[in-house]
Amino acid sequence: MPELPEVETIRRTLQELVLNKKIARVSVNWPKMIKHPDDVTQFTDALVGQTIYDVGRRGKFLIFYTEDFSLISHLRMEGKYGLFQEKEPVEKHTHVIFHFTDGTELRYKDVRKFGTMHLYLKGQEFKVLPLSQLGPEPLSIEFTSELLTERLAKTKRNIKAALLDQKVVVGLGNIYVDEALFRSSIHPERSTDSLTKSELMRLHKEIVATLSEAVQKGGSTIRSYVNSQGQIGMFQLELFVYGRKGEDCKVCGGPLERIISGGRGTVFCPSCQKN
Repeated sequence: MPELPEVETIRRTLQELVLNKKIARVSVNWPKMIKHPDDVTQFTDALVGQTIYDVGRRGKFLIFYTEDFSLISHLRMEGKYGLFQEKEPVEKHTHVIFHFTDGTELRYKDVRKFGTMHLYLKGQEFKVLPLSQLGPEPLSIEFTSELLTERLAKTKRNIKAALLDQKVVVGLGNIYVDEALFRSSIHPERSTDSLTKSELMRLHKEIVATLSEAVQKGGSTIRSYVNSQGQIGMFQLELFVYGRKGEDCKVCGGPLERIISGGRGTVFCPSCQKN
């Protein structure tokens, strides 16, 4: 599943592709993807004549802003956006098409059909699900070590599970939680209430640094991720632990191990991240 760096990269490329484009009509080939409103016809009719003037992000969600509406899009496992000319053949697994008045089309392709779209009147999007219960943005100035400490104090789960919880902090998934914990020298099974003030400060610093570096590199292409211009990410070349079970630790040289933590496969270094 794309995490914050990948979704942020997609947001930036979409801004280059679709800003100021006016929607002539919308085709929905997989109605179950539209979660709000319940009537897909209401969804398609509402967007006719609307112009996309901005593309935002909240955690792992993209937000397309028009004059009157906010369209919230979650890519889930395999979702991809691409801009095409209307005469180009439509690829298999393309489920939603935004037809623009200039003859181009923004197409949403999703092999697994897990992606979701919610359409709300502008200004309502943060008052209702799926955005209303999300935690703080880790790349915002509001996200301080004190705020992270406050959020983690509300749970006694292990730190891996806590950081995966989007109500604690948004945008982190399996890749960047593993990387931030390694960089912080914190074992993924440590309980949140066992972390010292200095460890929490270091964790905050490494969450921000890891995500910032990943955004700069265009995200991580582990499986099929590409941005909206078809380009892969490059941060996978910088990974210390994720996906490297059995390989040598880049810091101490010892073998990396894999466990299940927070319900997810987790790679860590038992020497650098002692429990």
